[in-house]
Amino acid sequence: MNAPRTRVQRRPVHGVLLLDKPLGLSSNDALQKAKWLLRAEKAGHTGTLDPMATGVLPLCFGAATKFSQLHLDADKRYEAVAELGVRTSTGDSEGDVIEQRDVPAIAPERLAEVQAQFTGGIVQVPPMHSALKKDGKALYEYARAGVEIEREPRTVRVFELQLSLVAPTLLKIVAQVSKGTYIRTLGEDIGQALGCGAHLRSLRRIATGPFDASQCLTLAELEALSESDRMSRLLPVESLLPGHVPVTLGTEDAARFLSGLRRRGTWRDAEQIAVFGEAPRALLGTAHAKAGELIPSRLLSPIEIQQILGVAEPENV
Repeated sequence: MNAPRTRVQRRPVHGVLLLDKPLGLSSNDALQKAKWLLRAEKAGHTGTLDPMATGVLPLCFGAATKFSQLHLDADKRYEAVAELGVRTSTGDSEGDVIEQRDVPAIAPERLAEVQAQFTGGIVQVPPMHSALKKDGKALYEYARAGVEIEREPRTVRVFELQLSLVAPTLLKIVAQVSKGTYIRTLGEDIGQALGCGAHLRSLRRIATGPFDASQCLTLAELEALSESDRMSRLLPVESLLPGHVPVTLGTEDAARFLSGLRRRGTWRDAEQIAVFGEAPRALLGTAHAKAGELIPSRLLSPIEIQQILGVAEPENV
């Protein structure tokens, strides 16, 4: 008879862990593994990476989950390798081959033209093998059932694009893009523009918002750390708010703000504000300012703030 599994004692954990997601693992599976290693009560991520993709996956724990949605809008940077001359059903190496074509000799001038063509605002049709939902169901579920759904083209932005041939039929793609950009679709469309079609052989996210791959831990590295060292690798909750204007409130205003009350002051109008308590300094939540009023958006609870600070009394916030 197998011995009963040891039940993990969960605890409140607050912060952001930058994970280098491994190949072949879904974002949710990677999240659950990290959550188990940290014994965290609550966790979420800031947008999925396909199982065939690796790279930067910010994981949010505790109070950080309240702000994970904000990071979905962050610009992202990818490195990919596309195989020219072969199209697949999924746009990547996991799909069935649906077309093979000869790859023409590609002059540097032609590559530069295509690079310019796909830089800036471009129109994409979301792929069927994506998590985009139709009537509450992900498109990839329809695709697996052999059902093709009509998708509306959407405009996305490629801020920077670098194309280089690393072999006669292998194209390296480095792209910094806006939210909603599908790199598999970008690779397929570039292949079509080059006259031979393409699919992605590999995909790696090397940056998202202010975070890059050099800051990340792999699951193996996280597992090898002691419990205290794992906790030390968590970034503070406010690391998810890099573009927010910081505002600090005194003790009385901080307590009222945490109750959801607007505060009057000399603040300039701003859409994104990170609000801190003064003594000790602690993130209270987010707000926006209009006509001298500081208007709460998302708030941490007094208990969450106490847990982050390691203090016992709410008055100390």
